[in-house]
Amino acid sequence: MEAVVAVVALLVVLFLVLGVYMTVKAVKAVKRGVDRTISEARRTVEDTTLRAKTFSIGAASELAQLRLSLRTSMRATQDVLHAGVVEDASLQESLGLFERLSAHGHELDDELRRLERDPDKAALAQRLPGLRERTEQITRAADSLRWAARDRARRFAEDDVDSLSTQIDMEAGALRHWTTEPTPERTPPPWPEPTAEPGRTAEQTWPEPSERSEQRSQEPTRPAITPPTPRPTYSWQKETKPESTT
Repeated sequence: MEAVVAVVALLVVLFLVLGVYMTVKAVKAVKRGVDRTISEARRTVEDTTLRAKTFSIGAASELAQLRLSLRTSMRATQDVLHAGVVEDASLQESLGLFERLSAHGHELDDELRRLERDPDKAALAQRLPGLRERTEQITRAADSLRWAARDRARRFAEDDVDSLSTQIDMEAGALRHWTTEPTPERTPPPWPEPTAEPGRTAEQTWPEPSERSEQRSQEPTRPAITPPTPRPTYSWQKETKPESTT
């Protein structure tokens, strides 16, 4: 009885631990989803605000354009590399380089955000050429990684299509093998060799029409119809009387 109680208690504890683990895992998944939703909503709001600031005049407009260009390029490169590394493990090194570049990009984006609230517009105008150069350098590197990854994926796809097309052509040729085999030609049987007579050259001769008719006339004639045989007469048969004439 004590063993049964111990087994039941152990099962209850296992179910409780499993329930707690599943609950914690579900809560973490929900939290990640909420954080992702909040991050996407915040990013959408910031992008919309930056696009609105680009229509203004002055240093604030140029700063907004730089931030928008930087964020768009880095986000596009990040999406391409994260999607490509799943199918092509060789992109892992490119992803590592992008993460190092992304750190510089975040640093520049934070600096541009702080400069948007700077009241000294004269000093901001003096720093804009350097900020513009740094932004172009980072976006150029990100674009280079992105397009290299896309070209690599496109090249692999083209090679796969070429190989697949070759295999399909070979399979189609194998399925149509009856159309490529040559039809054997039927040759007529050879003529018999003529018999060589002494003192004459062996040649193929044909009898003349008169000779053929003489050969047919020398053959015994057969009657076309077999003549009737005489019928036997018997003693009980009556003799036929001649008819009398008047």
